[in-house]
Amino acid sequence: MDNKAIIQTIADACDDKRAEDIVALDMQDVSLMTDYFLICHGSNERQVQAIARGIKDTMDETGVEVRRMEGFDQARWILVDLDDIVCHVFHKDERHYYNLERLWGDAARVELHAGQNG
Repeated sequence: MDNKAIIQTIADACDDKRAEDIVALDMQDVSLMTDYFLICHGSNERQVQAIARGIKDTMDETGVEVRRMEGFDQARWILVDLDDIVCHVFHKDERHYYNLERLWGDAARVELHAGQNG
């Protein structure tokens, strides 16, 4: 499974947990730390945890290794590290505060298929 297919699979898993404003950024030309970011948010801590858990469960099912997950207990900003892809699952308040899309504004957006919450 290539990275774009993995990103779409992750986006679908996030959508299944009703994540909002799912955005994927191609980081290959702007950062050395990872190839892609996937960013989304939930409206409360329980939903943020459910989204992150959904990503992990989906990746386990597809055989993609989750290297680490940070911030799960606080559920304000959970980082799910898949090596070439880093998922940022925010609580809506933190998403607006950190505004990664603006911070990494030079990164191209990856088109995700229809059906994403917005």
